[in-house]
Amino acid sequence: TSIGANIEEGISGQSERDFFAKLNIAYKEARETKYWLRLLRDTGYLTQDEAITYLSDCEELLRIFGSIINTMKIKLDIKPTIPNS
Repeated sequence: TSIGANIEEGISGQSERDFFAKLNIAYKEARETKYWLRLLRDTGYLTQDEAITYLSDCEELLRIFGSIINTMKIKLDIKPTIPNS
């Protein structure tokens, strides 16, 4: 997925700011994934049980990414905000 690809690319980035930028993109991709999972659930392509599992995993990723982003904002002296998950 592009979430994982952005994380991998960020890990091999040339600076912490490069990693920060890629992590922000991964966060946005995870938000989009959450949208698509809800759509698949609401249109019956996923069962409720499948949707609950996938959405829970997606929410956990969003919380992890949000925490790392906020920590990096402080470290890089960027105005801290809490991303909506």
